[in-house]
Amino acid sequence: MILARPICAERAAELELAFSRLGLPGSERQRLTDKLAHYQLMLTGLSPVDALFLKACSENQSAPGREDFPSYVPGEPEARGGSAVLAGRREQVVALVAAARAEHLPELAVGIERALLATAVPSPLTIGRTRLVFGERTYLMGVVNVTPDSFSDGGRFLEAPAAIEHGIALARAGADILDVGGESTRPGARKVSADEELSRVLPVIRGLRDRLPEVPISVDTYKARVAREALAAGASMVNDISGFHFDPELPPVVAEAKAACCLMHVRGTPESMQEDPRYEDVVAEVIEYLQEGIARADAAGVELSRLVVDPGIGFGKTVGHNLFLLRRLMDLRVLGRPVLVGTSRKSFLGHLTGGKPPGGRLPATLASVASVAVAFGADIVRVHDVAEAKDALALADALRSAKEGGTLFAPPA
Repeated sequence: MILARPICAERAAELELAFSRLGLPGSERQRLTDKLAHYQLMLTGLSPVDALFLKACSENQSAPGREDFPSYVPGEPEARGGSAVLAGRREQVVALVAAARAEHLPELAVGIERALLATAVPSPLTIGRTRLVFGERTYLMGVVNVTPDSFSDGGRFLEAPAAIEHGIALARAGADILDVGGESTRPGARKVSADEELSRVLPVIRGLRDRLPEVPISVDTYKARVAREALAAGASMVNDISGFHFDPELPPVVAEAKAACCLMHVRGTPESMQEDPRYEDVVAEVIEYLQEGIARADAAGVELSRLVVDPGIGFGKTVGHNLFLLRRLMDLRVLGRPVLVGTSRKSFLGHLTGGKPPGGRLPATLASVASVAVAFGADIVRVHDVAEAKDALALADALRSAKEGGTLFAPPA
């Protein structure tokens, strides 16, 4: 599978500062965006035919037309065969896509084309009757754990009335989605039967649906049976930590209910995922895993507009893996779907702050939430502390959308 992802890409919004200062009309701004925006794309999974094509495009150009295509740097054949870097302007990359199609290399063309879309705002997400439109602000998913052993708040809301009141409080604090889970997926957690999981989540989902009819409810499960009954009880989204890799019956359940689904990456299972996790290229492997989940969703009839992707911070990753995934979060844009991130109270934050327990990780959580929202492209963040995260996101979203001369931050007259 060919994967192309932008290592560096100038976003059109960032060019607006210069264009507005120059007073250029819209048509001229678009023309210059194509000519000035510079891309550096990393490609993996290239076949020998793909590599020969790219080499020919790079080398076999006459002097007047040398800028028709981007430059090409192949990986070392013995160590990194099938990899390459392309560098050039957007119009050059677009020309390369067209040439690849003309040479009957559709996989290469599609891979590069997806990389061009990675800086675009994702299309809206449909969750039941709710439609989340991205680009203006970051949405909040509030955590409702109905478990005795969750790493952060296990046992606090095990009884249904307490969990329902907690969910209501999160919604009032600003949660856009409530994520109800009946099985802990912390490292080393024991498996829970479907019957036990259902006995925990169904009363809570029904209670929240009755009390909060306008707030979308997600069920945090990888089991088809639990998802089916939870969706019938009032949930409209499934948050699957396995990204459609654990239970083959889950995609058809989601499709039949016309539910939304978050596909997350995990390496191994919760019992074993933190046993010496290793990757050759953590970002590429996460993207490939999620791409497989999207393909399974498509095969089952799940609409693309109902999918979200999640890199699975803390699920089969070291501290270094987690940090690098957050830094390269924009790479997941090649999947064409909104990105959800869950860093709240997780152990890598404790590691970075001197061993603080989950209850002491709020400042680090807020810093991570603000960072991934303003700098790295998260569309939804999953948090325990909704009110505090909402304040952090208010600043992060304002920074992301700030414009020179805008009224929002203009000094008083």
